[in-house]
Amino acid sequence: MEPVIPDLRATPKSDAYARLAELQAVLLEGSDDVIAGMATTSALLHHAFGHLWTGFYRVVEPDRLLRVGPYQGSLGCLEITFGRGVCGTAAAEQRTVVVPDVHAFPGHIACDGRSRSEIVVPVFGADGRLIAVLDIDSAQLAMFDAVDAAGLERLMTWFRSTRG
Repeated sequence: MEPVIPDLRATPKSDAYARLAELQAVLLEGSDDVIAGMATTSALLHHAFGHLWTGFYRVVEPDRLLRVGPYQGSLGCLEITFGRGVCGTAAAEQRTVVVPDVHAFPGHIACDGRSRSEIVVPVFGADGRLIAVLDIDSAQLAMFDAVDAAGLERLMTWFRSTRG
């Protein structure tokens, strides 16, 4: 039986991310399936924190196009070009982007009108190439900060150890 995903909304963020890293390691032990890793990680994050949308956009055309991958929440955009919106910016610049107010972000793509803040983290494979971005949307303003960035970047290191 799989562990239950804990509700970590009242837990200090650094402790919450440490707990999720432990769960991720247990759940994905012995796996090198990138899609299974994305599905498991998005479920962990979404249910632990109660986000509006949590998921991955996969690189399908390097330096050009992202396509929606495993996610939790309402419908996501099907495709996003590099450099467009928060996800496309994070992909093009290969860096974490924290947006306290999505309506103030030039070119923000509104896949769900309830989104108020967002964080997008690049995901690199074993060869060091960008394979996806992790996108998390919140219905609250200024939901994400440097602690979230560090915690999410730590969780994304799992993908560097996979072959496929």
